[in-house]
Amino acid sequence: MADGFFLVNKPPGPTSHDVVEELRLLTKIREIGHAGTLDPLAEGLLILLVGGFTKKSQDFMKLSKEYRATLRLGLESDSHDVEGEITLKKEFAIPLREDIEGALEKFRGKIKQVPPQFSAVKVRGRKAYEEAREGKRVELEARQVTISKLETVWYKFPLLTLDIACSSGTYIRSIVRDLGDSLGTGAIVIGLRRVSIGPYHIKDAAELSKFTSKNWVGFLKS
Repeated sequence: MADGFFLVNKPPGPTSHDVVEELRLLTKIREIGHAGTLDPLAEGLLILLVGGFTKKSQDFMKLSKEYRATLRLGLESDSHDVEGEITLKKEFAIPLREDIEGALEKFRGKIKQVPPQFSAVKVRGRKAYEEAREGKRVELEARQVTISKLETVWYKFPLLTLDIACSSGTYIRSIVRDLGDSLGTGAIVIGLRRVSIGPYHIKDAAELSKFTSKNWVGFLKS
């Protein structure tokens, strides 16, 4: 039995579980799990634990994360990203760069954040997104997270790109929702890339398409 972990560069589209299943098929190893999910829309670093390393899942999941997020101002959606039911926000002033910077300041450091309705947070024994898909609105409690970096990379209305470093358990979609509310424009995520998890960086990750049944051992780290 192999023990270790893979650093995978997940493409947008498949779920994190899809990636796990693909590696299970290639390696013929059932004991594989991810150490922190990425939404289907998102791309970037996904850590897959193999064999005995699956017992270290919590150690990996509590590591801090870094992302690059692309936002579209002027829109809102029930999932806070482009995959939800989108509505057009009306009657707002187009924010200047200094408006963006002023709003971002509110979300740096330790903040209270309410998870999205479409999230895996458990409510009455069910995941919140299961309730949301049935049209039910659930009350989710705010939780404390730490945003250690929140910087504008590029802005030209209606598009805004941010670099974000945050503690485990932070929802980027919630940051975007709350930023849109603060600006009065609304905002949704249209692109998201996870750049790092703790000391592990996307530059060290292998493209999913590179894995085969013959070469996967060469990608296994320990």
